[in-house]
Amino acid sequence: MPDSRRPNRGPSAAAENRAALIAAAREVFASAGYNAPLSMVARAAGVGQGSLYRHFPDRVSLALAVFEDGVTQLEALAAEPGTTLDDVLALITEQTIASTAFIDMVTMPPIDPDPRILEVRDRVADLLTGMLPDARRAGAVRDDVTADDLVLVVGMLAGALAKAPAPRRREVAGRVWALLRKGMEP
Repeated sequence: MPDSRRPNRGPSAAAENRAALIAAAREVFASAGYNAPLSMVARAAGVGQGSLYRHFPDRVSLALAVFEDGVTQLEALAAEPGTTLDDVLALITEQTIASTAFIDMVTMPPIDPDPRILEVRDRVADLLTGMLPDARRAGAVRDDVTADDLVLVVGMLAGALAKAPAPRRREVAGRVWALLRKGMEP
């Protein structure tokens, strides 16, 4: 098997290598799951494992770098005038369809979660908290629905999508939301 790594260009390639690693991790985690071997990510990025670990000392660091793009997109959407809770949940759904690994990581952290994961989860929860008052006034959700409830709902969606074949995820997401919305509406 030929070596797919690029020639070592030294420190001048650091930013390019980091970007390649994030893009590769997004693809590898989406297709092989969060626990995919990190060597797969390095190979897909065309760099050595040493480069991977220089940029990302552990799996969580790499996953959070990938997930940061998604959270930034959510925050930007939520900041746009006229954006509704449904708009934000639709983007979260699209992100979940693309990669259940990251949504799972944030919505259902392990018993002793990494504080960095909790920080990202809290950013998403804070964003959802900010969307709830307008959604309540519009009659889209009951008064007792909280941001934690929405994070739980997104985790349930991710769990269902993780078990669905990729070509059917959009259909499954529609069915899941149809059922979940019945429990959230007034």
